[in-house]
Amino acid sequence: MRDKLNNSPAAQIGLVVVLIAVAAFLLLKPGGGEEESGSTTAPEVVATVNGVTATGSTPGEAVEGAVEGLEEGGATGTETESLPASVPAPPPPHRFTVAYESGNTVALLIVHDGGIDDAFTALASTALAGLPKVSLFVVPAHQIARYASVTIGLNVSRVPALVVMRPRQLSGGTPQATVAYGYQTPQTVLQDVRDASYQGPEATYHPN
Repeated sequence: MRDKLNNSPAAQIGLVVVLIAVAAFLLLKPGGGEEESGSTTAPEVVATVNGVTATGSTPGEAVEGAVEGLEEGGATGTETESLPASVPAPPPPHRFTVAYESGNTVALLIVHDGGIDDAFTALASTALAGLPKVSLFVVPAHQIARYASVTIGLNVSRVPALVVMRPRQLSGGTPQATVAYGYQTPQTVLQDVRDASYQGPEATYHPN
């Protein structure tokens, strides 16, 4: 067969014609030849950002479309509102409020029932009795919640605790107070009250 093809030009031409016909048939038949690009369509990817949905050929493209829609004013889903930094405490008892509103220096002594230091400090606080424009409140520790509007701001953490509120007219409209812990003498109680109501010039100490 090979010798016949090598020695016969006519046979060679016929073989070439056959090969051309076969190639043409393969190229022209349905599905023949190379596959057309894009014949397989990739599924779309869906992304949702804060209630805005978009599609794309890739996850990144879908997310980008959703973000663009959000920036253009699309739905934002559930909105989160800022909560207040702290929950307001209930007002203290009426007598306490009246004393402060009247301009008195208010001393609030919180004690633990049965404590030795607490008992001596409560006795020492009686030195405030009869002082003008001074109101004293001695409160057992289990009632401290009634004065939460005062004690929370001072971070009162133990008893006995002596809280002295500066007179309203000297605090610039914002309640101010100090707290002293532990055993107190009549002298230290009186000094805390004097310091709270002091309105003169402040002296600065410079060591030699």
